[in-house]
Amino acid sequence: MTALVESSGTSAWVAQRLDVRLRTTSSPVGLDLADLVGLAVRRNPRRAHLLVSRVLGKHVPTDPRVVRGAGLLLGGVVRAELGGGELPSGRGDALRSALAGSAAGFDQIEAREPVPAVVLGYAETATALGQQVAEALGAPVLHSTRRRVPGIEPLGGFEEEHSHATSHLLLPADPALLRTPGTLVLVDDELTTGRTALNTIAALHADQPRERYVVAALVDLRTAADVAAMAAVAERLGTRIDVVALAAGTVELPDDVGARAADLIAALDGPAPVAAAPGAPAVRVALPWPADLPESARHGWDPADEPARAVAVAVAAETLAAVLPADASPDGARVLVLGTEELLDVPQRLAAALADGLPALDVRVSSTTRSPVLVVDDDGYAMRTALAFDAHDEPEDGPGPRFAYNVAGGGFDVIVVVLDEPADTPAADALLAALATAAPRVVVATLPDTAARVARGRSLPPALHGPEFGSYAADEVSWLLTDLSDVALEAPVEEREEAIQSGGAHYAESLPVEYQPSATYAALFEEALADAAERVALAVGVVTERALAARGGELTLVSLARAGTPIGILMRRWARAVHGIEVPHYAVSIVRGRGVDHVALQHVAARHDPASVLFVDGWTGKGAIARELAAALVEHRATTGVDFPADLAVLADPGHCVTLYGTRDDFLIPSACLNSTVSGLVSRTVLNRQILREDQFHGAKFYAELAGADVSNRFLDAVSARFADVRAAVDATPAAPDDEPDWRGWAAVERVSVEQGIGDVNLVKPGVGETTRVLLRRVPWKVLVRADADPADLVHIRHLAAERGVPVEEVPDLPYSCMGLIHPAYTAGATGASGTAVRTVAP
Repeated sequence: MTALVESSGTSAWVAQRLDVRLRTTSSPVGLDLADLVGLAVRRNPRRAHLLVSRVLGKHVPTDPRVVRGAGLLLGGVVRAELGGGELPSGRGDALRSALAGSAAGFDQIEAREPVPAVVLGYAETATALGQQVAEALGAPVLHSTRRRVPGIEPLGGFEEEHSHATSHLLLPADPALLRTPGTLVLVDDELTTGRTALNTIAALHADQPRERYVVAALVDLRTAADVAAMAAVAERLGTRIDVVALAAGTVELPDDVGARAADLIAALDGPAPVAAAPGAPAVRVALPWPADLPESARHGWDPADEPARAVAVAVAAETLAAVLPADASPDGARVLVLGTEELLDVPQRLAAALADGLPALDVRVSSTTRSPVLVVDDDGYAMRTALAFDAHDEPEDGPGPRFAYNVAGGGFDVIVVVLDEPADTPAADALLAALATAAPRVVVATLPDTAARVARGRSLPPALHGPEFGSYAADEVSWLLTDLSDVALEAPVEEREEAIQSGGAHYAESLPVEYQPSATYAALFEEALADAAERVALAVGVVTERALAARGGELTLVSLARAGTPIGILMRRWARAVHGIEVPHYAVSIVRGRGVDHVALQHVAARHDPASVLFVDGWTGKGAIARELAAALVEHRATTGVDFPADLAVLADPGHCVTLYGTRDDFLIPSACLNSTVSGLVSRTVLNRQILREDQFHGAKFYAELAGADVSNRFLDAVSARFADVRAAVDATPAAPDDEPDWRGWAAVERVSVEQGIGDVNLVKPGVGETTRVLLRRVPWKVLVRADADPADLVHIRHLAAERGVPVEEVPDLPYSCMGLIHPAYTAGATGASGTAVRTVAP
């Protein structure tokens, strides 16, 4: 089998039996068709023969440097066609020599100025080839795909009539990619009729007309009629279509070639493949790969990322090399790096890096495929052996058999199969079992699905950062919000309350007027901050340590804007100060009755492992937001397939609603005293579909005009300054609490609702933080205070109640320090239970 890689006589068997002949007519680099392809019999009634490339690394295990070198050589020919340089002289002879011997260094090309073009490669055979052509041009590239990707809508598609699987999808992260100025270069491994290219051009030209297209292939085997048909399409569209190839020629076929092929298949077909017996367990290696770097061009590939890609491949190759033996045979280990269907370029780059970095290894590269081909173990035939197994991903054309050709009998000591996450399914066990029959050791190298993650991220709105939005530093929080600063959203508190309680409007569709504290109230905040900073720091430390333990050290904070945002920043500061960890932090919107912002969740999932996400809020009241979050995440999973953990971390959990908390005391958190001026000058969030589209984040306003009263960073700094003082107490606190949530706060709210004759638990707001919100934003009816509550926690509550003429009643047996009751069935001029008129003090 080793000789198959070097032999150029792999067309003789088909030529003798089917009377098929390859004739070379031209080559810009001095190659013959026999240098590039062999022949096999295809199990496809649309076309009897299969051109088996010797330089593609698809069906024939090949030196990876030859594979990359051939692709880059084709890119050099395209570059010359586009006026970007001379034809790569001598490279054809170098390729021929590389096929016969050492290919070290053959894949290197000189860096040149980018050519104005965009490249489209065809799935499945030309995905890597398209990327190599784009690499030589310095151009962006996209490859078509047969795999649908949740959350990414196809831009379009086209048909490949002769293929075993005909449908192609285009899934660019940014639809503007295919509108990139310049020539569109369409890349395939072979050009037989040109119909696939013409179908593509027709589909794309209607949306983005271009003056010129170039169709590039390793071999061009069109007939005169095919050439004329392409010229006619170009004339009809008013464009220019050029074709370049490493070699051009013809395939001479007898009229009855289809019948001859069918007879051969019937005569030579053996029994169906038998399921492979279990071999040694595969060794699994998770390849390191940057979260923001695509591992394929399925959704687009940017030439600006090439330096980062080179580093990523080098690091991944080092990881892989650590599990490869260097002396499994007297001549060194023979290693096959096996790509999977469309995932070809990175496996080829990894194989080339191994071949260059570990010269003792004999490295080859090939790939699994969906093409059914007749297998004949003959020196003059290109497809000697086949491994068959079921599909292990979810392609557009559904499940079916897959194959790996010329792997069995290849003398490989190790087979490294490279999968991306969507293809690494339980069904991949059939592939691994088949490979175990062909080599004593199988290694599974898995790449994260960064291409889809990055694609989803690039198709979503960008995050907002300070100082352009909010007064927090840019590295403290990424606001996943739409800036509505120029939109008039504020309404008088009486109008809002009446609309909300009557069902005429949702509370998140407008904003209350921002409350501006009096000098006396501002002084209360300063006193509260001085008194509570250490207590808050202790709670921050406890909840952060519990969060890190719950996520195993890999943590992404997603705070619920806006009360959760300063807490998320403090948790991030603790992780950095105590552990030297830089924790990503986002702020997203959640709206009672409407759920969490699903666009924001997609943004986070595109950049981080959803399993690392922890949602953060300031405190729990009765637990409504915890329930809202859990329900919203179930809905998000059902819609997108992305699963976020539903646990919620809070600084204070007086309602006993969550498992991750800093304390269960209901005490005054100074950030609850104020609105935007202690929350980065950002308003409460807004969800109003008359203003915001479905593909936008929820909205908020940046009150830059309140900068003079802003104490947001003073609050953070005052608490952070006490971290060292509470370290010992935090270390002495159990990493996991020993008491489970019992939702006693919810039960208390239901009891108070009945006792007070309210009938709607949404009008009962328990806890210091929620009561403060009632007094600042809503029309309050009364405040209930637990008789033995710490007076220091309630000074600002009593001050606000006095300002608004709201009665304060002391009651026993509350699990909270206080509760704020919104006026039920509010109408203008209503009176409270005490008979006192409800005063309107615009908060």
